[in-house]
Amino acid sequence: MSGTRQTRALLGVTSLSLLALGPVAIAPVHAAEPTALSEIRVGASQDTGTYTGSARRTAASRTDTPLIEVPQNVRVIPEKLAEDLGVTRFGDLMNYASGVASANDFSGTWDNYTMRGFDAATGSLINGFVASCNCGPQRDAATMERVEFLKGPSAALYGSSELGGTYNRVTKKPQFTARHEAGLKVGTRGLRRGTVDLTGPLSQTVAYRLIAVAKKGATRTSLIDRKKYVLAPSITWTPDARTVVHYEADITRIRTPFDRGLMVIDGNVDALPRDRYLGEPGLPNMHVKGDVHQLTVDHALDDTWSVRAGVMHLKNLLDGLGVEPRTVQADGRTLTRRSSWRRIPSQDMSLQAEITGKLDTAGIRHTVLAGAMLSRYVYENDIRYSSERVAPYSIDIYAPVYGQPMPAYSATRSARYQRDTTQALYVQDQLDLSTRWKLMAGLRLDRFDQHARALTGSGWTGEQHRYTQLTPRVGATYLFEPHSAAFLSYGRSFRPNSGTTAAGDAFEPEKGTAWELGYKWDAPDGRLNASVSAFRIQKDNVLSTDPDNPDFSIATGRVRSQGVEADLAGDITPQVRLTASAAFIDAKVTRDTSANRQGKRFNGVPRVSGSLFALYHDQLANGSDYGVGAGLVHVGDRPGTATDSYRLPAYTTVNLSSYWQFSEPLRLTFNVDNLFDKTYYTGSLATFSLQPGLGRLVSVGVQYRF
Repeated sequence: MSGTRQTRALLGVTSLSLLALGPVAIAPVHAAEPTALSEIRVGASQDTGTYTGSARRTAASRTDTPLIEVPQNVRVIPEKLAEDLGVTRFGDLMNYASGVASANDFSGTWDNYTMRGFDAATGSLINGFVASCNCGPQRDAATMERVEFLKGPSAALYGSSELGGTYNRVTKKPQFTARHEAGLKVGTRGLRRGTVDLTGPLSQTVAYRLIAVAKKGATRTSLIDRKKYVLAPSITWTPDARTVVHYEADITRIRTPFDRGLMVIDGNVDALPRDRYLGEPGLPNMHVKGDVHQLTVDHALDDTWSVRAGVMHLKNLLDGLGVEPRTVQADGRTLTRRSSWRRIPSQDMSLQAEITGKLDTAGIRHTVLAGAMLSRYVYENDIRYSSERVAPYSIDIYAPVYGQPMPAYSATRSARYQRDTTQALYVQDQLDLSTRWKLMAGLRLDRFDQHARALTGSGWTGEQHRYTQLTPRVGATYLFEPHSAAFLSYGRSFRPNSGTTAAGDAFEPEKGTAWELGYKWDAPDGRLNASVSAFRIQKDNVLSTDPDNPDFSIATGRVRSQGVEADLAGDITPQVRLTASAAFIDAKVTRDTSANRQGKRFNGVPRVSGSLFALYHDQLANGSDYGVGAGLVHVGDRPGTATDSYRLPAYTTVNLSSYWQFSEPLRLTFNVDNLFDKTYYTGSLATFSLQPGLGRLVSVGVQYRF
């Protein structure tokens, strides 16, 4: 290989490895410096063989800062852990980060989770870009390089968000080293899954990647037919040694029934078997569509300063028919239902531009980040129902008979249109006060405009919200040694409130504060890390029912979440990889106009949760690699409603995972999820949407590289 071509190839690997971390700062490179390039290349791939996820550049700081110095609890789950677990859904990774819990997933169509008791999906990140709504299809693990869980408030960088934290999905990027892989997985519950992952150079300066997924099955009952298709193309261009241009897309299509799950009967969540289907098997499937397009340009101005600009367009659609359970009659077995049609489109467009660099003032080293963001989010829904009074559409919950004709929709229609526009400026400074003391301070200014219209019985009514919001955060880290640190942080956050008071006045946004005290430790070789933190979060201006006019709300509510989290991940020995997490969260309503909610725990949030997975790997006598692992996930009991009218019971599931690297290109896998066939529930909505988890799922897979 010629010197120029070798430099291009190394540059491609280096730039793409950095690009996979989300926001990027390009280190300037020259043809005469192959040694420096090689060193960067090795460092960028340090988290591919263990569970530590020890990436330097994360969405927590958006700068090239070691996580040990960031005054925030950040849990990074890398591709290696997902591979060893054998997971196929992005949501399956959530169990292995402390303080993260499943929430109602809108009948299996959306990803929905909480962190430290608060919604984590709304305002989540895709490669550092904010996705305003979680109303998109459930994402596939095949496109993920890693997931970064950013605990606590992130408003100083990302604007409107929840105080509990958010997560950043970092997707796989093109490589300048050719690699082609195909996989097939089959299993019980009708599971069939095929994957293709192709990457390599198109020229000395251009590389591509194409990921495709087709999946069906893995449902709670044979009466449900679910299919998923994913196509994720990407391309990277490195026109010179200081610039990287990257485009990627994720096009996901899901066809699934609108499955509301089970009913809670007289407070009993186990009244019906988990495979009981209360819909109509013969109905056309609902269509869930999600398109993500991102374009970024990174350019190094010199050895210390770089700029980045990017745009993301996110488009989602939920469209189709459904059957929804409503009320169990006095006989205790006749369930009235209603037919429904819904169309819920949303679009999210955001532009970012920022500059990052280092400078010295009075002997203090600064890492400075300054940026601007413009976003526009549009959400609509149009929903129609049949009348339960005119057409009860009844079914016997204990002996269902399917095939009834679908009743016509009533004249009543529910519809809403919302458009949010945000303009923001943000700045962050990380100060090296000494070799031990590190300080981080950030501030963001948001100008927010919301226009909304809703269809009510009296016709369309409109509302408008407009305000300017400042959100700061500050944190300090003390390094006992290079691999051991304590931190203390404070941050504020906000989230817009929709609707108006009875007097027609717009609400101020929800506002909150969060404190966190924590400790982090990294093994000197980077193959094991641990963290523990204690936090306290309080949020005000939470909407509560107006006691003088129950049809409206007032912003007087207050909620509080406090607790302790701990994580451990990495190599315990050269042959044993392990990840473990635990959390205790006390999240409840401390002030509300309704006595039924006052003092109640948060809906769906367990007080105690944890996970453990360990894998033993070694070589056989013929030199082939193998691994055998086992793990468990524990979730404590959770209130099923905001008034704690019933509880989702605690559960513990056990999983087995194994692989055999039969030869360099051929890998065989065997997995058992929910080994003991435990009945459990992942989320709920009132008493008519209890979401059961999957029973035992056994699968075998083969992957071949060529």
